[in-house]
Amino acid sequence: MSVKVLYFAGLKEALGLSAETLELPAGVVTVGALRDWLASNGRAALASAKNLRCAVNQDMAGLDASISEGDEIAFFPPVTGG
Repeated sequence: MSVKVLYFAGLKEALGLSAETLELPAGVVTVGALRDWLASNGRAALASAKNLRCAVNQDMAGLDASISEGDEIAFFPPVTGG
């Protein structure tokens, strides 16, 4: 399954990239499984991010949300501004 993963704010800076398209292994079918797989494949900043927010196809989602072929998954830490 191919998906596009987006990284924002501090994650973008920590990982040194804003987006990537990936072919996922068969068992990666939820946002949480994706996060764990990414963290174990060189993106440790995802595992250590506190209060990590996620979205699937621009809709806020929990770690238990399903992902499908062609989905866009975004990871971002909570941010504040003023």
